[in-house]
Amino acid sequence: MIWKIEREAAGERLDRHVAARLDVPRNQVQRWIAEGLVQVNGREAKPSTPLAAGDHVECSPPEPREERVLPEPGDLRVLHEDGEIVVLDKPAGLTVHPGAGRTTGTLAHHLLDRYPEMAGVGGAGRPGIVHRLDQGTSGVLVVARTPAAYARLSRAFASREVSKLYLGIAYGAPSPAAGTIEAPIGRHPQRRQEMAVVSRGRPAVTHYRTLAAAAGISLLEMDLATGRTHQIRVHLKHLGHPLVGDPVYGEARWKGLPRPVQAPLRDFPRPALHAWRIAFRHPATEELLRFEAPVPEDLRSLWERVTGRAFPASPPGP
Repeated sequence: MIWKIEREAAGERLDRHVAARLDVPRNQVQRWIAEGLVQVNGREAKPSTPLAAGDHVECSPPEPREERVLPEPGDLRVLHEDGEIVVLDKPAGLTVHPGAGRTTGTLAHHLLDRYPEMAGVGGAGRPGIVHRLDQGTSGVLVVARTPAAYARLSRAFASREVSKLYLGIAYGAPSPAAGTIEAPIGRHPQRRQEMAVVSRGRPAVTHYRTLAAAAGISLLEMDLATGRTHQIRVHLKHLGHPLVGDPVYGEARWKGLPRPVQAPLRDFPRPALHAWRIAFRHPATEELLRFEAPVPEDLRSLWERVTGRAFPASPPGP
């Protein structure tokens, strides 16, 4: 892959820039540079090489180690399927594909059991998967059944042609009630497994709207203009309104709330985040498709137990 350095990235170190752009650890990029897999203007460079506007960076990462994924039976909540795509409602707690010690029981394994043709679609260990959701996030997910659909959908996600709306329950009430969070995201400088708002991160934009607020929490709708790792979770923390239940970016705000509502907030076992709605063009027919994953019962119950109010009716879709 090759890209041109824009003016706003001028002056960045080569290793930091590549790590942020490709969302990989900097020490891994440094190994690639040492092996001659990263070049600037056609020449090998050092990790500390400062970049200039107009430079061309070429990166040829080594091929990932082939991960063999075997079919495993498992429940799939299918919202739509045809010869090219499958649209799913992923439950919270289900990992999308193997990685980081998880070698079995993922969505990828279940997909191969039901759709064996996906074995040759997409990257190693990720049959048909063109985007992902965190393990703790529930909601709508699109996968490809054919190489052509995979290529078209991958381009659509990369060029931001896909509309994605999320629902989340966060602490506090944002002010203003609706707005845009525009803050670059990259690896946390000390805790490398985490993401953070950092000046040299990749551009990230999240539009948010408050649907309801009561009892120290808010129900928010988030519209992603970019798709950075942990973007909503990081941006809401940056805004000062972290998600309830987030084990990494959350805060124990429940301690400052009335005792009757502390337990459901303290004990909520996952980030209170749901991939709610998605809209995209069918990779074969170009028809505009819209899908909605029903709000899961755990989010409804959390809202109702804490606020004493019914979960708000769904507003119109995108």
